[in-house]
Amino acid sequence: MITSPSNGKIKWVCTLREKAKFRKKEQKFIAEGCKMFLEAPEERLCEVYVSESFLKKDGELENACRERLKKVPYEVVSDDVYKKMSDTVTPQGILSVITIKEAKLGDLLKSTKAPLFVLLENLQDPGNLGTILRTAEGAGVTGVILSRDCVDIYNPKVIRSTMGSVYRVPHFYADDFHEVIDELKETGVTVYAAALESGKIYDTYSYVEGSAFIIGNEGNGLRPETVAKAGKSCYLPMEGRVESLNASVAASVLMYEAYRQRRSKG
Repeated sequence: MITSPSNGKIKWVCTLREKAKFRKKEQKFIAEGCKMFLEAPEERLCEVYVSESFLKKDGELENACRERLKKVPYEVVSDDVYKKMSDTVTPQGILSVITIKEAKLGDLLKSTKAPLFVLLENLQDPGNLGTILRTAEGAGVTGVILSRDCVDIYNPKVIRSTMGSVYRVPHFYADDFHEVIDELKETGVTVYAAALESGKIYDTYSYVEGSAFIIGNEGNGLRPETVAKAGKSCYLPMEGRVESLNASVAASVLMYEAYRQRRSKG
């Protein structure tokens, strides 16, 4: 059992938790909690750490974790050391180190005849990004593409809020965001910029064929040049004095409208 917070492995995990550049260099991220451990793909599960008290808990999830722990190597750490490793106020007591796996646009375009993408430009809130990934999985989105100035998708707060969807929703950071938009359009995908009072109301378009929605920064929306690059734009009409919707809410409405249309088509 590891009892010293100065242990090399513990320092390594803490640096993964704290620094995006280190996560990128190591191509690893951390995922806390039973659900994230149970749903982690076996081939991407690198290391597992459990607190001393976790092994004594008697709950359904804890028991399920212990069953999986019989098949994978893990390290036991003291409760004090685990608190140092954890990013949560009330740690569950199990932490996984996962290999980063980014998708490739070419592969995603080949995966289906009518792909559905969500493109995120300069999104900054970890909760918004996590919610968008969860909704993307539910709505059958082909992939999520992020601009380089977006919040780190492997930030522990984002990982927690995805509730496991980060493992299953293909995603990648675009070195050139506008170039990706061009590539999508060249392959027949219609790109829609979500912009306030711009273009047409969102539910007047058809999203049955290949489609992509671009969602912008929480405070500033999309850059004008990005709206122009998309070629088409849509907006969500609103009553009352509401000026705009939360970025993840707006993205969710658009994704599920596309999903509704596709389900209706059968």
